[in-house]
Amino acid sequence: MRAVTVTPGVPNSLRLVDDHPEPPAEEGAILVEALAVGICATDHEIVSGGYGEAPPGATALVLGHESLGRVVEDPTGTLRPGDLVAGIVRHPDPVPCPNCAVGEWDMCRNGRYTEHGIKALPGFARDQWRVEPGFAVRLDPALAPVGMLLEPTSVVAKAWDHIERIGARAEWQPRTVLVTGAGPIGLLAALLATQRGLAVHVLDLATAGPKPELVRALGATYHAEPVTQLDLQPDVLVECTGAPTVVLDAMCAVGPTGIVCLTGVSSGGRTIDFDAGALNRELVLENNVVFGSVNANRRHWELAADALAHADQGWLASLITRRVPVGAYAEAYTPSSDDIKVVLDFTA
Repeated sequence: MRAVTVTPGVPNSLRLVDDHPEPPAEEGAILVEALAVGICATDHEIVSGGYGEAPPGATALVLGHESLGRVVEDPTGTLRPGDLVAGIVRHPDPVPCPNCAVGEWDMCRNGRYTEHGIKALPGFARDQWRVEPGFAVRLDPALAPVGMLLEPTSVVAKAWDHIERIGARAEWQPRTVLVTGAGPIGLLAALLATQRGLAVHVLDLATAGPKPELVRALGATYHAEPVTQLDLQPDVLVECTGAPTVVLDAMCAVGPTGIVCLTGVSSGGRTIDFDAGALNRELVLENNVVFGSVNANRRHWELAADALAHADQGWLASLITRRVPVGAYAEAYTPSSDDIKVVLDFTA
């Protein structure tokens, strides 16, 4: 069985193993045949040696957390052979903490969670994988070409769920949304905003390539100038770049009672001269909220599956800029500025 692996913490250890063991029954009752995995910045960071944790007792980590597959067998009767599924990435910690105990492992409080292809659980970049019924999400059959987008969509489904919960603190009728960053997360955040009937603006520095047209195809407005140059005070701002200056500008950009959701992860180590007192004054006097959001629980995965099922399938397919066969795995994991989403294809 083929599997794409790394030795965590060791740069340039990416390799394709042709004789990887079949997934043991202990991994889950449902056996799934892999169709594809999506590749993101987290994978690039793991490949570079900056992150990742092998399962207990192992030295190698199977990559892949943006999964798509077909059920081979499910003795529990939860799913049927041939069903299109994705595997939920994060699993609750074994203690468990109060949040993990009620299925909110995305909000784990002690950090002992595990994650497929990232932290202490083998990933989905292998010919077959197993998962328990509670961590398998069935997809509409029409999503077969794009179902690996479910994991990043679950991230923004959670973000929107929490935005709306925060908004419910008062009478709230949002009309305008600004999304900073037109990568996969930003574009999917914009998709979910348009599905809510909001006026959507997307900001990214790219002036060429597919991003501007993908935004316009949603009926949204594309901006290629800094946040500070926009004549706009959005009700909601979803920050998807992690760039420190953009993050700070985003906090200052929303209107009164505005909500800023930070989904981009900053690298740290950079100091910026910034008037924190002025920001604090504005946040307090205008009742603004800034919060971070990462990962998702099963409810968000199901919301994401519904959102993808109701999206324009041609638009979703346009997010995938490269489909690479498993045999060319090194090419798939080589970043390119022209890419939006790269997919490693297990069927080619």
